Amino acid sequence: MSIRKVVKYGEASLREPSKEVHKVSQKIKNLVMDLLDTMYAQNGVGLAAPQIGENYRVFVIDVSTNDEPLSPMVFINPKIIKKSGAVISHEGCLSFPEAFTDVRRYANVMVKALDRNGRSFVLEAKDGSLLARAIQHEFDHLDGILFIDHVINRFEAEEVLKKCNLPSIETDKLLDEPELEKEIEVLLEEKVKKDKE
Repeated sequence: MSIRKVVKYGEASLREPSKEVHKVSQKIKNLVMDLLDTMYAQNGVGLAAPQIGENYRVFVIDVSTNDEPLSPMVFINPKIIKKSGAVISHEGCLSFPEAFTDVRRYANVMVKALDRNGRSFVLEAKDGSLLARAIQHEFDHLDGILFIDHVINRFEAEEVLKKCNLPSIETDKLLDEPELEKEIEVLLEEKVKKDKE
């Protein structure tokens, strides 16, 4: 299919919630192919439809590493049906070129979605794996939520965005996640203890 232009942070469409897919039509299958082609061309781990200007509830992920064969996963109308634990995730996003910062994520997620043929499946990703974090990152895009809305250190993230010539954090979009924050505080305390030993 074709490599599409990735929408950059600051464009309003990234903040719009996406529409459910009512039928896995040829148009949706073409969209999936475009997402995969664009993700691979940009060396991404995941890409959501809103990032190429298509507000549909579709995203793709491939967490295979350099020496592994490509292993694309397609998620249409995904729903996160279970989440637990917490992890600090160092993330970037193709809509934020060169910008990386630490964000809060659940360590374990279970997602239910349709594949590219419209078949339903359930997938569990655990232990703060790249797949678990990527599912949450791409799922957020479908609701107009961006990874910086989960930021741990807002001021550090602001510096990163400034260096990359990207707009500032939208403070009204920052998420209040008390249950994740508590678990992450414990993780940070344990890390400090370990570092002292």
